Amino acid sequence: MSKLIKALDAGVSVNSGDRPAKKDESGILKTSAVTDGIFIPKENKVVIDLEELNRLKEPVKYNTIIISRMNTPLLVGANAYIEQDHDNLFLPDRLWAAKPKQGTSMRFVAYILGSGKGRAALSELATGTSGSMKNISKTNILGLSIYTPSLKEQQKIADCLASLDDLIAAHTDKLDALKTHKKGLMQQLFPREGETVPRLRFPEFRGAGEWEAKPLKDLCTAKISYGIVQAGPHVPNGMPYIKSTDLNSELCLSNLERTSDVIAKKYRRSEVEPDDLVFSLRGNIGVAKIVPKDIPVANLTQGTARIRTKGPSQFYLQAFQSRPVHDRILAVSKGSTFQEISLDDLRKIELFHPEISEQQKIADCLTALDDLITAQSEKIAALKQHKQGLMQQLFPSNPVDSP
Repeated sequence: MSKLIKALDAGVSVNSGDRPAKKDESGILKTSAVTDGIFIPKENKVVIDLEELNRLKEPVKYNTIIISRMNTPLLVGANAYIEQDHDNLFLPDRLWAAKPKQGTSMRFVAYILGSGKGRAALSELATGTSGSMKNISKTNILGLSIYTPSLKEQQKIADCLASLDDLIAAHTDKLDALKTHKKGLMQQLFPREGETVPRLRFPEFRGAGEWEAKPLKDLCTAKISYGIVQAGPHVPNGMPYIKSTDLNSELCLSNLERTSDVIAKKYRRSEVEPDDLVFSLRGNIGVAKIVPKDIPVANLTQGTARIRTKGPSQFYLQAFQSRPVHDRILAVSKGSTFQEISLDDLRKIELFHPEISEQQKIADCLTALDDLITAQSEKIAALKQHKQGLMQQLFPSNPVDSP
């Protein structure tokens, strides 16, 4: 590294505000500004005091690599290539700016350092007695060995991977736009707090009158019930069971743990079927998923509840995500660091709802958007996987040696 970079310069820590800097203000980067090979400029804090402003040094500059020299064991050594100058943003003392020598492709070096092997090598350099904070010395960074081809090949490899990054960024922007569009649409399709009709209705329902408010328990065909199965050892070909943590990702049969038929029959009262809603009562409360058709029947563990609605379950899934209903759920939850809602409080949550036909129309509209969001997420994941495989082919099997 000492032959590739001419300097490793850190900034200084200064007193700062609790918001990001505006364009005409100065900001000090947070260590979270670099992670997973990505630089996030908005991860900064504004510096207002004149004396503190005068202490700032090391602005964020194009064609450098920012490296986290002090961080948690998981994040120490995190780094990112800088695509452009940010003259109003400055480094703190926990971040380094690696500056190139002539004849070095810094983008190529950044791809090496940001690869799995590169991150592992940087993490191995970290020392410190604290279990929560590690530090990398400048000597160790400069002594790190990177296998490099000619400058022309470095640039060719960097350009190839950069074009993939640009494609991933474009698809990520599209994903963010879809999510923003859905959020705005939901604010229009569901009544706001204190209102009984939404701001936007489909043409065939514009004269249909006000939505009716009822507690959740009156909108179900069966009693809302607790999950009661105790998660135990996995039993191949046994009864699948759903935990609250399963609701944080795609709900499908292949992802679920299974329990013995004996336990499953003992806790049959907690069974769910396709189109039932599974609701998280603990931790990330309010998260809900619909049981898909590839899970013909499953049990629920503690911390979850089964909701079987009279109308289309997709409508109620979207309703739980709407701001007014989500706020009502949070208002009756208990706990500060670990929140929980009781089954009785969940049953009392009031939901506004139109006639079944309008429920279905809203559900179809928002579900179609969800499908687009899922497809876009899968496209990004496939591109990232392609990039990872390409890097394994373009770099030696072990492109980094520790000093």
